[in-house]
Amino acid sequence: MRSLSALLAAVSIAGTASLTACSSVPSSGPTRSQVADATTEASVTAGIQIVDVTEEVAQRLLAERQTTDFARALGDGAQFRQQLGVGDVIEVSVWEAPPATLFGATGMDPRVAPSNARVSVLPEQTISGDGYINVPFAGQIKAAGRTTSQLEKDITAALKGKANQPQVLVRLSKNVTSYVTVVGDVAASTRMQLTARGERLLDAVASAGGVRQPVDKMTIQVTRGNVVQTLPLQTIIRDPRQNVALRAGDVVTALFQPLSFTALGATGKNQEINFEAQGITLAQAMARAGGLEDSRSDAQGVFIFRFEDASALPWPRQPVRTTQNGKVPVVYRVNLKDPGSFFVAQTFVMDNKDLLYVSNAPIAELQKFLNVVFSVAYPVVTTVNTFK
Repeated sequence: MRSLSALLAAVSIAGTASLTACSSVPSSGPTRSQVADATTEASVTAGIQIVDVTEEVAQRLLAERQTTDFARALGDGAQFRQQLGVGDVIEVSVWEAPPATLFGATGMDPRVAPSNARVSVLPEQTISGDGYINVPFAGQIKAAGRTTSQLEKDITAALKGKANQPQVLVRLSKNVTSYVTVVGDVAASTRMQLTARGERLLDAVASAGGVRQPVDKMTIQVTRGNVVQTLPLQTIIRDPRQNVALRAGDVVTALFQPLSFTALGATGKNQEINFEAQGITLAQAMARAGGLEDSRSDAQGVFIFRFEDASALPWPRQPVRTTQNGKVPVVYRVNLKDPGSFFVAQTFVMDNKDLLYVSNAPIAELQKFLNVVFSVAYPVVTTVNTFK
């Protein structure tokens, strides 16, 4: 009797341990069904949207991310016209046909030209804060916002009837307004002067000694007034249209912003993985994560967790709830059991800080549970055999 009681007690302990194991089987994350349950009424308060990734969804998101285009936003194709500005220093030379008396008596360094025309070089002067310069006998002349040729015509017109057949030459002695500022992760931040040649974006990067990080990791930002546009440097190099002409006052910033996504669950490796500034697709991301583990992955349970712009898609759950910064928490679901999804995966573009998660297959969960049961039952069986 005593031996039978001991045997029943051992079996009872094993059964209790097995039932406890049912609710505590180790797992790398939620199952496919648990993620789908995020759309239940109890979870709607969190504002989570679940979206099946189709070709239409992938194309719409791709179009949303291709709105940045330097050629359209910044490049109007107009040739650069160097305009004078407040603070620029200019030199004005005035020629008069003989007998030249208006400036000849002023003692302003008169020189005799080969044609015997008399030239008077006025002292260099800085364009004032209100944008004017002073020319003897002509008075105040508006200089800011004018090109040198336009200013020459304005001074000539003001001197007509006072000087004898005046001809005027304006030379920019010191340029402090027609420049582009180049900063960021470059060899040496600089201010590049603009000329009539029409310097372009890559000229500015080169003038700063180039970037200090690999080209495929760099993003170029151009600030023009209130407009701020960014584009991967590799895209600018590949597409000549994006190498736009610069304007005075532009700020070119080279940004080293390592982009990455995190792979978790039944993938070949669980880690944060960096990718290039030009972006990668879901297919590339899965490959870099080591693919799906055959022994435990659920091909129907591939998910991308992302905070998406509220205007990115027509959301299935209404009303749409957003985070404090206006983002919508979204779970994109991909069914790799469908062969067509592999084409969609080559269109779906990963975002920075995305989380790629692959759930365990139900059979894998069952196998883990059985392993726990056997690990408890085996010592019991051994004990029984020993008892016998």
